[in-house]
Amino acid sequence: MAVNTRNDLLFVAGGFTGQAYVYDTDSGATVASYQLGDPGTSLINDVALTPQGAWFTDSLHARLHFVPIDQYGNLGPFRTLKLSGPAADTGDEFNLNGIAATEDGQTLIVAHSGNGELYTVNPAKGTSAHITGVSVPTVDGIVLDDSRLWAVQSFSNQITRIALTDDLSSGVVKKTITNPLFQVPATAALFGDTLAAVNAKFDTGVPPTADQYEIVLVDA
Repeated sequence: MAVNTRNDLLFVAGGFTGQAYVYDTDSGATVASYQLGDPGTSLINDVALTPQGAWFTDSLHARLHFVPIDQYGNLGPFRTLKLSGPAADTGDEFNLNGIAATEDGQTLIVAHSGNGELYTVNPAKGTSAHITGVSVPTVDGIVLDDSRLWAVQSFSNQITRIALTDDLSSGVVKKTITNPLFQVPATAALFGDTLAAVNAKFDTGVPPTADQYEIVLVDA
């Protein structure tokens, strides 16, 4: 999920439904829904916001989906961006997963769960490049703050903090965050110097069968 606070819109990735949903954060009303891919053969996994709109990953296809937002908060029809380069690899059961965007929206960063790697993506052309110097097995959601990136590694039960170069071409691991309360964290949100990590509990099954879920707070 991702929130556009300027326009009070909540964007939600719909998983195996192939859909994306948009809600009004004030009223809870459904603003729009989009059928981005075919149900069961698409996995709309994560979403990132830019000044121009919302980008969604599909873990089963070499593509991203984009929902535009104008300055008044109006939504337009979605479009699909075909990817090329290393981010287009669909050789694993789960491929592109987490996504983040630079502040200006001119570069996207995507996480590839199967390869345990991070890639930059040009949102205009769909070309991609490997972010060298880091390996993040079982990477799921990612958090980007300027040149710092946190990679949530679900089945590794850890979060890796990475310092990226200015051109985003490479990175260096600065910290590995673990916590005994982690139970397959899938994503996280940054609040100041704190990360809020969401326990997905996929160790109980897919879909998970746990009767309780937690958000674990750790130092970023």
